[in-house]
Amino acid sequence: MDFWDIIWFIVVSFAFIAYLIMLWMIISDLFRNREQSGWVKAIWIVFLFVFPLLTGLVYLVIHGRGMAERSAREAAQIKSAQDNYIREVAGKSPAEHIADAKALLDAGTITEDEFQVLKSQALSGVTEATRTS
Repeated sequence: MDFWDIIWFIVVSFAFIAYLIMLWMIISDLFRNREQSGWVKAIWIVFLFVFPLLTGLVYLVIHGRGMAERSAREAAQIKSAQDNYIREVAGKSPAEHIADAKALLDAGTITEDEFQVLKSQALSGVTEATRTS
């Protein structure tokens, strides 16, 4: 095997990987697209396997903008779900803990000394779970 055979192998490998990525993106977009019927999706998939390069290029020209919109919408939904999960897991901020303790103090549920203890715990980051373990 000489140098040009190796270069040719790298070029062909790159083209094949690019084709697989394009095929994966098109097929995933087909399943995300709720505007097309199942028959239309089946026809696109058949043509993708019979005339792969031509069908891929035609699909990208016809549905390119829709692909971008669906992809952006899915990314926004994933980010929103991730942000909600982080907010849910993170718990309350120290300021919220102090505000809750102040409300308890104002209602007369706790004393000034208990309020100061809760305030110092919130400011130091010590929670009930870490104190008991």
